[in-house]
Amino acid sequence: MPPDPARIEDTRAWLDKAAGDLRAGAHSLTAEPPLTFDVTFHAQQACEKALKALLAWHDRPFRKTHNIEELGEVCLTIDPSLRDLVDRAAPLSEYAWRFRYPGEAHDPTRDEAEAALAVARDVFQAVLARLPAPARPSGST
Repeated sequence: MPPDPARIEDTRAWLDKAAGDLRAGAHSLTAEPPLTFDVTFHAQQACEKALKALLAWHDRPFRKTHNIEELGEVCLTIDPSLRDLVDRAAPLSEYAWRFRYPGEAHDPTRDEAEAALAVARDVFQAVLARLPAPARPSGST
């Protein structure tokens, strides 16, 4: 039986948004000076959306949350081999709000921003590797 077209569409939509966040984060690094607060935000968003894509594909419900650890724990019930990646990605949850509002003493460093974006790329690629070709966005590998 072929995969449900609605499930394919939903999964692709999450992945398209995650890919957009990866692009936005990378672009923010090219600004002078780099918009590191924006890079970390988009890294968090890309992780969140990629994990939600995996859950959508497996028809696992999830609530509206920016908590990568929470989403990751549900993903681990699908694929326990994601443990190390979920552990590495969980700290990115705070980037959904940290640095986005006045009051934070400083922006993240370039190294911190680049590290967050690298983890987000790893999560995105790991999710892609666990999905069949029809569920992947066009142009993805």
